[in-house]
Amino acid sequence: MTEPLEILKSYFGYDSFRDGQEEIISNVCNGQDGLVVMPTGGGKSLCFQIPAKVRKGTGIIISPLIALMKDQVDGLRLSGFEAEFLNSTLELDQQRQILGKLRAGKLDILYIAPEKLFSSDYLISLFKSIPISLFAIDEAHCISQWGHDFRPEYQKLSILKKEFPDTPLMALTATADDITQKDIQDSLGISSGFKHLSSFNRPNITYHSYQRDNGKNQLLDYLRKKRGEAGIVYTLSRKSVEMYASFLNRKGFKALPYHAGLDQSVRIKNQDAFLNDDVEIIVATIAFGMGIDKSNIRFVIHMDMPKNVEGYYQETGRAGRDGLQSEAIMFYSRGDLFKMLSFTEVEENPEQSEIMKKKLYQMADYAESPTCRRQWLMNYFGESHDGNCNSCDICMGDVESIDGTTAAQKVCSAIARTNQQYGQSHIIDFLKGSRSQKIPDWQRELKTFGVGSEYTKKEWNHYIRQMIQQGIVNQDTSHFNILKLNELSMEVLRGNKKVSLYALRKPEKTTSTPEEISENGLFDYLRDIRRKLASQNNIPPYVVASDATLKEIVRMNPKSEKELLFVKGIGEAKVQKFGKAILKGLRDFEKLVK
Repeated sequence: MTEPLEILKSYFGYDSFRDGQEEIISNVCNGQDGLVVMPTGGGKSLCFQIPAKVRKGTGIIISPLIALMKDQVDGLRLSGFEAEFLNSTLELDQQRQILGKLRAGKLDILYIAPEKLFSSDYLISLFKSIPISLFAIDEAHCISQWGHDFRPEYQKLSILKKEFPDTPLMALTATADDITQKDIQDSLGISSGFKHLSSFNRPNITYHSYQRDNGKNQLLDYLRKKRGEAGIVYTLSRKSVEMYASFLNRKGFKALPYHAGLDQSVRIKNQDAFLNDDVEIIVATIAFGMGIDKSNIRFVIHMDMPKNVEGYYQETGRAGRDGLQSEAIMFYSRGDLFKMLSFTEVEENPEQSEIMKKKLYQMADYAESPTCRRQWLMNYFGESHDGNCNSCDICMGDVESIDGTTAAQKVCSAIARTNQQYGQSHIIDFLKGSRSQKIPDWQRELKTFGVGSEYTKKEWNHYIRQMIQQGIVNQDTSHFNILKLNELSMEVLRGNKKVSLYALRKPEKTTSTPEEISENGLFDYLRDIRRKLASQNNIPPYVVASDATLKEIVRMNPKSEKELLFVKGIGEAKVQKFGKAILKGLRDFEKLVK
């Protein structure tokens, strides 16, 4: 029996396993069932691909990601696996050929959609007649009604453990809280199996949350610094997807829309253009992205607040799958919360409504938190972190703490003087001494009218949101978002409590050294070669090699195919297929820069 580490090196080009992979693989190779919760980019796929190669028979991978199965299978084939996929996109003759390979025992791995699996009794009967090495259920949170992407057809998968009691069954997902984990295990009948929970820390992702005041301009300012890099821009509605995509194209960016309202052929075409690096930006609703294997996504931007932390974490995790530095940016408005609260009402399931509402408020708490964002996220998922991550807007000094006691007293005084009958916008107008007709004459006579002219409306919005988040004032979300005082407010007014707020400031600009410019030139040159090789083989560029692998090539500058085998991410099959082209590219670049 081939050892897992040998397969890792010869097929995938890596010398060692990541944290947790070796133990998971060992358990499955020994026939155990299990649940694996591992963040996007953590290496979940290897946890079932390697055991499928080690154990006798074919590994059956059940996935909802029909549009991406071909890419996953192409990547396995390039690495030396015998792999196929089976779903509704294939012609009948193609399906018969694949089933023939399966019956003959010529497949290491078969990807299949759950709908296809249960379209008849034939496949289950066929699986019983041949050796099956394992069943792996990807995106397993879809099986749970408590998960953030519940799919009813996934619940039929409970039949697998009953029909194949001696075949190891794996469930894998990037995000699942305690209740979802238990639901997955109980539904699949694997509660007695092992459970692996990887760290939720993605150290290569930098997190930022900014107040949204002019979304288009803020998006444009950010993207101008990211020219040529791939990224996803998420927004909540189909209308805003079309608007932002059109806006970015007018400003000179290559961007395409993706949402459920588009014809399926258009969605597939736009997705393929993004995966193949033909466009740099995809603007999408959350209909896009689950299972995206594109490894060189450098940023994920949310133009609206997501519905829950689990969804946000999974979406941001699509950046930096190759381990290189990437960013998660959120432009947030308090209005997002109130707009989305109406969508949490599920009349036939009040308990589900409360869970959705709670998760929405937790997401708002993250967006407005003045503490380390990495610490907040890890605490949410049950991990500890001491903060000071130096890779979020809080810790990097995008924000600075100020003594906000006087500002907080002015806000509380304004709320009290106007009889606690107004929302945030009115209080700010009052503090600013606005001439708006919305301000009654009697309020203009109050001595606190206009005492907040030292701050802009944007700053007052920023400070009041923090006061709400800190519990210094209450916001009645059931009654026009009116601001109310509480005991903490009175302590502030009396001068018995100091208030710390934070103010935004722009991060300092950095410049590249001559050495970095030269390395970037070779990196871009190799990207062009990668794109040509991908086009010739009808596969996405990231399947040929990840950005991380290209950077390894730049660093190591291999001179032979033997030296290429020492590059992480390049196994024997890829050296045979692409080695000569890569080495020629390195020699050609040296001639160009001489």
